[in-house]
Amino acid sequence: MSRVSYYYFGLIGFFGLFFLLMAWHTLLSPSTRLPTALLLIISIGPLLLPFRGFLDRNLKSCTWMSYLSLPYFAHGAAEAYVNSAERPYALLEVLFSLLLCFGAGLFVYKAEKVK
Repeated sequence: MSRVSYYYFGLIGFFGLFFLLMAWHTLLSPSTRLPTALLLIISIGPLLLPFRGFLDRNLKSCTWMSYLSLPYFAHGAAEAYVNSAERPYALLEVLFSLLLCFGAGLFVYKAEKVK
């Protein structure tokens, strides 16, 4: 596979994770205990930190985006195990976080091989 295709996998993972978390906390299963804005800041805020560099294909930002996807994987796996009502959303979170992690990671790995 070409290096650019790994980047596109990472983009699919990022936007899938972004829109899934937005929909999960606002439309699909809103929380009754915590404010929605607080949940969105906690869950989506870290994804937006390296976002500009990720869109510019900055290798350092792509590496950080790969690192930042790992807590989302852990959250999705734990949520899928604990909460059977929200298991489909949690498994989608696992899928998108893995796409983001491996897409961004392999994009950086292939760039290092080229140099």
